[in-house]
Amino acid sequence: MINELKQDAEERMAKAVDALGGAFNKIRTGRAHPSILDGISVDYYGVDTPLSQAGSIAIEDARTLSVTPWEKSLVPAIEKAIMKSDLGLNPSTAGAVIRVPLPALTEETRRHYGKQAKSEAEGARIAIRNIRRDVISDVKDLQKAKDISEDEERKAQDDIQKITDRFIGKVEEALAAKEKDLMEI
Repeated sequence: MINELKQDAEERMAKAVDALGGAFNKIRTGRAHPSILDGISVDYYGVDTPLSQAGSIAIEDARTLSVTPWEKSLVPAIEKAIMKSDLGLNPSTAGAVIRVPLPALTEETRRHYGKQAKSEAEGARIAIRNIRRDVISDVKDLQKAKDISEDEERKAQDDIQKITDRFIGKVEEALAAKEKDLMEI
């Protein structure tokens, strides 16, 4: 029973770390990467469709992405969606291909993205701590119902804390890597 709770905590904490990785992918670095455009949706015949399903996204060079829509009629809608996004990108169209140049990051924007990364990491830490709190609460309920002894409860709490520390360490590693990536010129 305790092992199931620990397993559940590990799975949920791993999901929190994965979600942090997804959030970090949306924070732009100086290099072009297709995941930067992941959060953009295009109006495709009245349905909001992710950009990756409305066309192919490729890396042209270190600072340029190219978007080739599946249908030529989507070019203006995709261009508009990229401009409306909060990424600060200005696409240019050449026939059926939309080029998205990524401007070089200034020191100010690097610091802003660093703060955003720290904020995302703090959100992941909070999620992990909330999972720890929930699981420890479940363990205490088991002890109150006399399903486990006090010693088993104490050992389970220690194990859950070790799992929590391990996942918080993963968050710290991911944050350090992202900050290093952001400050690289």
